[in-house]
Amino acid sequence: MSRRGWLALGAVVALLLGALGVYLYLNATPYQEIVDHGPSPEARANPYLAAEQFLRKQGLAVTHANSLDVLPGIDPHQNSLLLFGDRSNMTPRQVDQVLNWTRAGGRLLFVAEALWDEKTGQSNDLLLDRVQVHQSLSKDLKEPPPDSLDDAFPKLTKLYLEDEEAPAYAGFDTAFHLEDPNNLAQAWANSGKATHMMQLTHGLGSIIVVTDADLWINPAIAQYDNAWLLWYLSADTSVTLLYNSEHDSLLTLLLRYFPQALVALAALILLGCWQAGVRHGPLLQPPAKARRQLQEHLRASADFMLRRNGQDSLLQALQHDILRRARRRHPGFEQLAVAEQWLVLSRLTRQPTRAISQALSPRPKQRLSSAEFSRQVAHLQTLRNAL
Repeated sequence: MSRRGWLALGAVVALLLGALGVYLYLNATPYQEIVDHGPSPEARANPYLAAEQFLRKQGLAVTHANSLDVLPGIDPHQNSLLLFGDRSNMTPRQVDQVLNWTRAGGRLLFVAEALWDEKTGQSNDLLLDRVQVHQSLSKDLKEPPPDSLDDAFPKLTKLYLEDEEAPAYAGFDTAFHLEDPNNLAQAWANSGKATHMMQLTHGLGSIIVVTDADLWINPAIAQYDNAWLLWYLSADTSVTLLYNSEHDSLLTLLLRYFPQALVALAALILLGCWQAGVRHGPLLQPPAKARRQLQEHLRASADFMLRRNGQDSLLQALQHDILRRARRRHPGFEQLAVAEQWLVLSRLTRQPTRAISQALSPRPKQRLSSAEFSRQVAHLQTLRNAL
């Protein structure tokens, strides 16, 4: 293709692309899309993060603490302490510390964590018992609170304020109910089923008891008047929110969810240590390398051979040894007759022929006595030594 043809083709392509761009510009509709990635890591770690941020927007100073160790550094006056964390490990000393801080002018808000036990006369919540407030299940109430039958929102807790016609609504858990057996409460808030909040005077300060704090966690604080109620209860004070946001350690989680596996692992470790450990007890001396004398060893070997092979075998071994030595001393000895062999042995050993014949003659099959056997062996050894 010529140069002019390439230029024409390029112009056509550019014209088509321009027309496509104009079409898309005239017909495309811009829009915005919000992608929800879920709660932030801070919100997942602290369920009351939204409550803290809301109170800060209302002009309140809010701090977060993980334990009661910060309490001595907090001035009771114009300060609120919100106990939203687990208090199952709270000691009597810590209860006294919190109540003394409140008596000096602090404002305390905490969640009732245990039910009142009529049999024992107490609950498992030390702080709740000290303020003399009882918590029970709403289903155990014999009669509903007054005017609950005509309530349009029986599941919502209503808080009536002065100079306000309509109450504020809060979403407390209606499964629990607070009781004031000693009539110490100065104010309270009810739902159509039960009482969920009480306020008591304690020295120069005040105590607010609620059945739960789930209405102030991140997903629920925006519902109803939950956020406003939290601000109302802590208004004109600096707020310290006590909630342990630290996660349990790996060992704590294992003890909680896999105790059997840890017990089995500990047993295996103990068995392994026992197997590899040093045994205790008296030391065993190593066996002596030469526990017998040579004479004892020879005697034991001879006794073994005598028991195993018998007397005839030992005597024949000595006789064969004598004949072998005679053949070495007298060439052609094996070709001689027996009588001539005895004569040669008599000459070589200087023993009488009669003694030679007695020593080399075949023995009867009967067993010899020990004395006779010893004498016969000594006689044969004498002949062998003489050769």
